[in-house]
Amino acid sequence: MELDEIDRAVVHALQIHPRAPWTLVGEVLGINPVTAARRWHRLEEAGLAWVTAYPRLANSRLVVTGVVEVDTEPGVAEEVAHALAADPAVPNIKLTAGGRDLVAAVQARSLDELARLSTLLFQRTPGVRATRTHVSTGVTTEGSRWRLRSLDAAQVARLEAAAPVATSACDAEARWDELDAHLLELLSTDGRMSLRDLSAAADASLTTVRRRLQSLLATRLSLRCDLARPLSGWPLSAVYFASVPGQFVAETSRALAEVREVRSCAITAGPHNLVVDVWLRALNDVHDFEAHLSRRLPRLTVADRSVVLRTVKHMGRLLDRDGRCVNVVPLRLPQDPRRSPSGAA
Repeated sequence: MELDEIDRAVVHALQIHPRAPWTLVGEVLGINPVTAARRWHRLEEAGLAWVTAYPRLANSRLVVTGVVEVDTEPGVAEEVAHALAADPAVPNIKLTAGGRDLVAAVQARSLDELARLSTLLFQRTPGVRATRTHVSTGVTTEGSRWRLRSLDAAQVARLEAAAPVATSACDAEARWDELDAHLLELLSTDGRMSLRDLSAAADASLTTVRRRLQSLLATRLSLRCDLARPLSGWPLSAVYFASVPGQFVAETSRALAEVREVRSCAITAGPHNLVVDVWLRALNDVHDFEAHLSRRLPRLTVADRSVVLRTVKHMGRLLDRDGRCVNVVPLRLPQDPRRSPSGAA
């Protein structure tokens, strides 16, 4: 399926303001709101675009992420990937070529819980031979910032002005109650679910859901609009494991965040202090992009790289071989280490 200019404009609008009313989208794009809604629903039903909610990744008080390299027994990497994909604590899984068979993300509420989860996940998965976990100490950019660039500056400005403002303050110490957990699961499945539908599904009043959602999106939850990668114009993906002297980590990671090909950049503790996920246009760009980084950031040393053969799971979405969403494993709140296992969310 190809995207025309209206499709691309609708997706770009929702990348900026994922819960924008269709009246606003239609007004900004100069089309009928019904047309905008119909175009979006067509893309969504085909598994080509979707909106997801997830705990704010940049704040380690909310969620601790481990980037896990997985080595498998020969010939079973895909089976291992699908087994891990069933767990909500593993939001992302990539089949890769190179020095590891899989790259996965594991999310928890603490380092202790991350260690326990990682051990359990991989011990109980047949075919896993070895794992290496890089603890993320910061995320300078992630996929929610990537844009199609189909709208002009004036259109972008109007949507940005209407979007809710996320505060830098983090309500991390507030108790995540049952309603918070339920709203996260619902919005991770459909980030544009209406307030009325959220209210009915969560069995809470419309006023309560509206107030709670405003609070969560301001302080603890992020929203993103994703597009099946083959339709983005960047059909290939690669993961780079890189290092830079400690005093230049923050500066270098900010510079990487401004490179268009970079989808995410995590500062990690381990043999490499940067793990960079990029989208590319062609296979030969894997080395061309690395050469470009070397010229632009001479202090950066790329120690290893892996081409992504296939993304199996992306922020809770199970993807087919064409990158289309075919199912969802709803995201859950990472387990609170203060709770007993029987009371975990």
